[in-house]
Amino acid sequence: MKIDPKELADFLEEANKSTYANKDAPKATSSRPKSEDYHFKKGNLIYHDTYFGGRDFIGGEIVYKENIPVWGMNYYGYVLNPEVSEKDVYSFLRKALMQEYSDIIPVRGAGSYENDGWQYRNTPEGNLERFTGVEEIYRQKELVYRAHYHGGSIE
Repeated sequence: MKIDPKELADFLEEANKSTYANKDAPKATSSRPKSEDYHFKKGNLIYHDTYFGGRDFIGGEIVYKENIPVWGMNYYGYVLNPEVSEKDVYSFLRKALMQEYSDIIPVRGAGSYENDGWQYRNTPEGNLERFTGVEEIYRQKELVYRAHYHGGSIE
């Protein structure tokens, strides 16, 4: 089953801001031992995000259309500086992921965001059908976090 790229983009934007990026979003029941999960549904589309870990984490997102997986993404992220607070990094990441944007594909956050000495950079390559990317966070111009991601259509 295929999904229209605009339908997918619009859905991902809403799903992303309704799950992990939103600090008030409820978690779903864990799908696997020790996983953290988020679930979002609208119409015949379902988004499910599952990740493991904290300071260093790995996970994946799947979009279903009529209960058939049509799109997915895997990611791995980590805090680089052991002296930087995990809580501070991920609090800033959530703020960055909640920003509005239209200049890049909606798989993580905006291309860039800055606030109070922190800076977020996101550089995806490709389109929603096939992509890779890196997101980074800097504190006072020091790189303190990096995540790699990739994904695309499922047929």
